[in-house]
Amino acid sequence: MAQRPDPVAPADDAARAQARALLALPHAALAFRDPEEGSPGISRIAFGLGHDGQMLTLISALAVHHAALRADPACALLLGEPGPKGDPLIHPRLMIRATAGFVTDPDDRSSLRAAWLTTHPKARLYIDFADFAFVRFTPVSLLLNGGFGKAFRLMPGDLSQ
Repeated sequence: MAQRPDPVAPADDAARAQARALLALPHAALAFRDPEEGSPGISRIAFGLGHDGQMLTLISALAVHHAALRADPACALLLGEPGPKGDPLIHPRLMIRATAGFVTDPDDRSSLRAAWLTTHPKARLYIDFADFAFVRFTPVSLLLNGGFGKAFRLMPGDLSQ
């Protein structure tokens, strides 16, 4: 029996540009493993890029995904929005397998705070609460579904301009 060809293509310039455009979205879905049950979980999070281009979120210690990422930093993000018309599966989306790392350096947090508030101004209400922490996502691999029949495998370096 003949092996089917991989339906996922290597990234081209258009796929890289489309992936970078999706990184501008202000929120994402975050998949994680529950530390108590070991079962998967998912949550909508605020999402953004730091001054250095690294992927970030700001989360409260009260959120279940905070404890989950502390226990197991392996996670996945999904960025993309269905359009107002048509099948939601025809709209582009980016899946990112990543490793989460909590930001602990006060100087780093200060510069991230300033950058975060430029794209998430409503966070000013809670950003300085003691239970909030920045989390950086270091991508491991990426899969871009650019719409029907357009899937691309990307590597972290493909996000650089």
